[in-house]
Amino acid sequence: MSYFKEHIEKMTGYIPGEQPRDGVYTKLNTNENPYPPSQHVLEAIRNSLNETLRLYPDPVAMAARLKIAEVLKTKPERVMAGNGSDDLLSIIVRSFAGPGDKIVFPYPSYMLYKTLSELQNGAACMIDFAEDYTLPEDFIVKGAKVSFIANPNSPSGTMISPREISRLASKIDGVLVIDEAYADFSDENCLSLVERHDNVLLLRTLSKSYSLAGIRFGFCVAQESLIQGMMKVKDSYNVDRLGIVAAVAAMEDQKTMMGHVVKIRKTRESLSKALEGMGFFIYPSHTNFVLARCMKGVSAHNLYNELRKRKILVRYFNIRRLDDCLRITIGTEEEIDLLIKNLKDLLKVNV
Repeated sequence: MSYFKEHIEKMTGYIPGEQPRDGVYTKLNTNENPYPPSQHVLEAIRNSLNETLRLYPDPVAMAARLKIAEVLKTKPERVMAGNGSDDLLSIIVRSFAGPGDKIVFPYPSYMLYKTLSELQNGAACMIDFAEDYTLPEDFIVKGAKVSFIANPNSPSGTMISPREISRLASKIDGVLVIDEAYADFSDENCLSLVERHDNVLLLRTLSKSYSLAGIRFGFCVAQESLIQGMMKVKDSYNVDRLGIVAAVAAMEDQKTMMGHVVKIRKTRESLSKALEGMGFFIYPSHTNFVLARCMKGVSAHNLYNELRKRKILVRYFNIRRLDDCLRITIGTEEEIDLLIKNLKDLLKVNV
């Protein structure tokens, strides 16, 4: 006998990337930033480790919203904070979709969209990307309450132009969620679409470009009516005091963030060229990772396992369209040099 709701009992649940506890690894599997957070952020957190931790945080994280709005040149009323962008994704699904409602997302993409659809007992509509990771016309599903697009996409790293996203926003029935977790690593973003479309919700996170995956702070930008409605759905205190302090300090130090982005983009280019030289097919990446398709006769799963034996972690997805690929986070130059050396060694033998 199960005490769970039937749709919960049938779920698999989202499986995050491996966080090893046994020894020291070169960790290139979960798209964490290889460089440390801003010293300004660390100092702000240290200064906040005092008796005020006994008090609840600001329930609407206004200090962070004001600073984010200042940096992005928007209004604080158009910004909402979350316990990572995953918290905001959950709030969005609970705000706009109920049992049986259509929730659309492309495949392959961030599989948490599917998990959240199942949690809400919605009708998940998974639409295959074209082979080049462009969106097919049937991505627009009549009557859909929520449509998700990770842009740039994970795990492919590919990008859909803001112009194309705008065209979609004007045609779909419900809200369009543009998940821009990796936007700082790209030349373009969709922030301007918030002004032009009242159904666009744009998500950002401090986990990737700001080196703060351990803090869990994300934010949503949308027109006021959407933000006001979602405020009713969030947990009372969904962002803690240290998260708010870290967010303000991180947004104040754009120089450090952009400096890390420049280094990551440079390493991304050199890694892509090295992998192509070994025979991998590399999708054009606008993120802090690359998706590498293995050459004929090479098993991506075996290659993943052999790298793991050498204490190097990359991401392998044993699912359709990705089972011949490895997703590799951009590490430091030293980490990437180590990866390339080991890949060259392994490719000399049958993997």
